[in-house]
Amino acid sequence: MTTFRHLSWMMIAALGLVVSAAPGFAQQQNDPGDQPGLVADDSYQLDPEWQKQVVYYRTTEPPGTIIISTAERHLYLVQPGGRAVRYGIGVGRDGFQWQGLLNITRKAEWPDWTPPPEMIARQPYLPRFMAGGPGNPLGARAMYLGTTVYRIHGTNQPWTIGTKISSGCFRLVNADVTDLYDRVPVGTKVIVRQKPEL
Repeated sequence: MTTFRHLSWMMIAALGLVVSAAPGFAQQQNDPGDQPGLVADDSYQLDPEWQKQVVYYRTTEPPGTIIISTAERHLYLVQPGGRAVRYGIGVGRDGFQWQGLLNITRKAEWPDWTPPPEMIARQPYLPRFMAGGPGNPLGARAMYLGTTVYRIHGTNQPWTIGTKISSGCFRLVNADVTDLYDRVPVGTKVIVRQKPEL
């Protein structure tokens, strides 16, 4: 009887390992995606690499231009004198990265969120609409890029800064996106590069 019971527990344990190793299960457990309703932990401490800082930055672009380097996972706001304010960002996961030249066409504080149909198809658990607020995945501020569905926005998941996680948007911690929002007007030129400028 003891041997049978022991064998039964071994089979259950083995089955558990097989289920947890199945691709769908693992993806569901490890893919944080957007988490509506999660309230950001504002005391979360970013790694120094992703903290806002003024850096030397060579570019021919005029002050006030935003340059996003998805490879570096940094957003640069060009300043006079060969400098830039550098922010750590979260970028699009593999297959969702892009590059281009756009302008900020709209700005919003504590923006509402309406996930596009393509996102809902990938993540059916998402709400069809969510009012702005601390639990909204767009965070404290959003800057809309051209006529695309992409934005520079805050996040309720500060630990995702420095990672490839989004569906193509660029996320900053709420304090940083608020700082950037206050520095740039509608019309600001935004350059998105997948490789650093030489």
